[in-house]
Amino acid sequence: MAAEIHSRPQAARPILLNKIEGHSDAVNAAVLIPKEDGVITVSEDRTIRVWLKRDSGQYWPSIYHTVSSPCSCMSYHHDSRRIFIGQDNGAIVEFLISEDFNKMSHVKTYPAHQSRVSDMVFSLESEWVVSTGHDKSVSWMCTESGSMLGRHYFTAWASCLQYDHETQHAFIGDYSGQITLLKLEKQTYSIITTLKGHEGSIATLWWDPVQRLLFSGAADHSVIMWDIGGRKGRTLLLQGHHERVQAVRYLQLTRQLVSCSADGGMAVWNMDAQREEAPQWLDCDSCQKCEQPFFWNIKQMWDTKTMGLRQHHCRKCGKAVCGKCSSKSTTFPIMGFEFPVRVCDACFDTVKEEDRTPLAMFHEGKHNIAHMDMDPSRGLMVTCGSDRVVKIWDVTQVVGCSLATGFSSR
Repeated sequence: MAAEIHSRPQAARPILLNKIEGHSDAVNAAVLIPKEDGVITVSEDRTIRVWLKRDSGQYWPSIYHTVSSPCSCMSYHHDSRRIFIGQDNGAIVEFLISEDFNKMSHVKTYPAHQSRVSDMVFSLESEWVVSTGHDKSVSWMCTESGSMLGRHYFTAWASCLQYDHETQHAFIGDYSGQITLLKLEKQTYSIITTLKGHEGSIATLWWDPVQRLLFSGAADHSVIMWDIGGRKGRTLLLQGHHERVQAVRYLQLTRQLVSCSADGGMAVWNMDAQREEAPQWLDCDSCQKCEQPFFWNIKQMWDTKTMGLRQHHCRKCGKAVCGKCSSKSTTFPIMGFEFPVRVCDACFDTVKEEDRTPLAMFHEGKHNIAHMDMDPSRGLMVTCGSDRVVKIWDVTQVVGCSLATGFSSR
């Protein structure tokens, strides 16, 4: 069922401790059980499994429960041991797990959506379960009565969700690349704002209620930090992944962001460093450096008897430039560019060697990562994905480590 890989860390990188196998289809979510050597998984194979670590060092299922439809997501509340499972048929099923994690009892089934449940959050404070679905809606239901309290529809699939338990604000990411902020009430709601910045569908969100920061990962391979608390519209772009970003987690104590992508890439971003916002791209009919026309500028092409050029953008200043005026590339981590990007020749000359110092560390998970969970107090991380494998990592050498690159531990 599970193989023990390493018993203790050996280098400043994530160390694979255990690999859990046994699912017959994609594992859509895995969470670490706080204060226990255990993991809960839900899968497309319609199973909910609770894995506990045995004396042999291997993980074996203490609970193996099958439901009527593939399991798409879950929300586990450890203090009450209540677990909510989202399903492909649109239903949410609530179970109560016993203290010894050997038994699971059915509590309620909630008819939350008309199609696949994409994400959900259980709030003990309000006794609500808030969920998003492929029926293009977010719904919130009362867990005491089982009744529907409200629903809001979007123009695209609602893909992910974060919820502020104190203020009852919900952040919903969708397949159009937008994030909608709603204020939820009993029987009603209000739309606060819509956040636009990604060029691909939103895959994951993480809300930090202390610093009031929202982090989003998307199909455009990027992560964006939205400074909600600052109320000045400040955003930070982070580009270092080569595939869809599927999981993000902000560690408030160390000011680090952990992100995982579909190709198995893991990134640890130093959010304590001084960072700058990437500029908005400017629009122009001709190169803002040499003034040569772009290929759609027919009038200038005719007047100057020249061929039109392809438009590019400098990532540092945002100006519209031609290929000749932007022939160089460089990393620029202070703006979130951890791999070389196109810059104009003038900006390239202003980038100093110290400006290229990395502000993120990158590692390979060596499997598709669809979901990730962390227990920072124990330095543990669990990843899972479509390869049907669950991996447990020791990240104590990565999270909070002090490096010459500027990472600091607080």
